[in-house]
Amino acid sequence: MAPANPPKTLGIRHVALITPDLPRAERFYVEALGYRVEWRPDPDNVYLTRDGDNLALHRGAGGRGALDHFGIMLRRAEDVDAWAEHLRRLGAPIVKEPKTHRDGARSFYVADPDGVLIQFLHHPPTET
Repeated sequence: MAPANPPKTLGIRHVALITPDLPRAERFYVEALGYRVEWRPDPDNVYLTRDGDNLALHRGAGGRGALDHFGIMLRRAEDVDAWAEHLRRLGAPIVKEPKTHRDGARSFYVADPDGVLIQFLHHPPTET
């Protein structure tokens, strides 16, 4: 059973952006802001990291960039499940159930009252 109070978070350290020009966006974040490429799973997605933050860039249609979701980082993989259970008890809509990803991260997605997606995420390279 999950604790009555969910575990502490590491804060909002993950943002996912949709961009019509993935190479241009990647150049900006790498060259201008000092991010480095952590993972490029396919030609339409790249994951960047810097100072414990994780930035996902996803190729998407349209003329401007847009927010896909933001992520709240968690210290431990088991904290992901504790948060999912806590939010379920409150009636929050879980959009994607907790799962472990190929890179060892564990996460789930919930929607806020306006439909903004929030990913609760344990990502080992950003542990502090």
